[in-house]
Amino acid sequence: MTIAERWLLPDGIEEILPPEAARIEALRRLLLDEYRLWGYDLVIPPSAEYLESLLTGVGHDLDLLTYKLTDQATGRLMGLSADNTQQVARMDAHSLPKQGVARYCYSSNVLHAKTTHLLSSRSPIQIGAELYGYSGASSDIEVVALMLTSLNKAGLERITLDLGHIGIYQALVEASGLGEDEQAELFQLLRRRALPDLAQWLTTASLAEPFRQWFSSLPRCAGKFEELAKWKNAFQGVPQEVFVALDRLEQVAEAVQQRFPEVHLHLDLAELRDFNYHTGLVFSAFVPGFGQAVAKGGRYDSTGKVFGRARPATGFSSDLKILASQTTLRWQEAPGIRAPAEPDAELSATIAELRQQGERVVQSFADQEHLAELGCDRELIKHDGHWIVKTLSTQQAN
Repeated sequence: MTIAERWLLPDGIEEILPPEAARIEALRRLLLDEYRLWGYDLVIPPSAEYLESLLTGVGHDLDLLTYKLTDQATGRLMGLSADNTQQVARMDAHSLPKQGVARYCYSSNVLHAKTTHLLSSRSPIQIGAELYGYSGASSDIEVVALMLTSLNKAGLERITLDLGHIGIYQALVEASGLGEDEQAELFQLLRRRALPDLAQWLTTASLAEPFRQWFSSLPRCAGKFEELAKWKNAFQGVPQEVFVALDRLEQVAEAVQQRFPEVHLHLDLAELRDFNYHTGLVFSAFVPGFGQAVAKGGRYDSTGKVFGRARPATGFSSDLKILASQTTLRWQEAPGIRAPAEPDAELSATIAELRQQGERVVQSFADQEHLAELGCDRELIKHDGHWIVKTLSTQQAN
């Protein structure tokens, strides 16, 4: 291994340097402050938990994303957090057992054992919000509205919102009589949008004829909100739960159109998710020029059941790195004030006062070179026995 290779980072693991680190931190504070204004309390999930807690009740995909390690204190297997949703569900069930509606938000680093897509990081900075304790459409509408507000605050433009409802697929599968293996095959075909393979599979699957038609139609029911009425007609005779899900989808879509008329709305009745813990409305936000969702979420009412306290739940999350890369906002560190590093009581008091006022004051040491790297456009000088701030000339700044 060469000296240069010693400092190479693993694929998908990035370091964040100035000024990007400051921009991401400013964005994190901006969004968490917005969540607080909506009544969401900040929680900080642990970076690792025992696997029985971290992966109980979640899908195979999240298991594959999770790094496993042995706890040297107990010999038990632990996992590094790859997604905060399951952890917040545990906290709601045991650490913060509120009886009524509870709202939580978080921002923390997570780690993935593999990339989820070509544009993804294996070390996202996940930020999100979760709402527990209410199953009505109002909670879905609030969470979707908060996600869209977050993206607007973050400076993202020309947003497309993709809305779906897992309950449509789940109700059809439950009534179809398919076995577990067949359900898994159907899920993968629909998730991959493999329409020719789906058509071939449906010809041999042990399904009654109406279900063949319904599953064949499902991935084709994607488009504008105005087409929803037509899609409902295509599902006549389906279990009543399908129409309950369609009505919820319609209610949320109408609310989004009213509150966010600038957002392009796209409905997709075959929208399925990787982690398999969603139970109702699912949603994703996209922006032009980026091929993956910049934020996504949905309802997951069953998640807390494995912790002994099933509660209605809905939420969303995003990666701060992605938001920062797609924003139109420009955060820039204000130039600072250069000050000498001298044992002078009045100088120290002046520096402290300037910092209290929000000024960035950087002390330069005797014979220090490369002063331009300090990023200062002013300096503290002693004039008539007092320390004052003076603008630096271009030559002095360098």
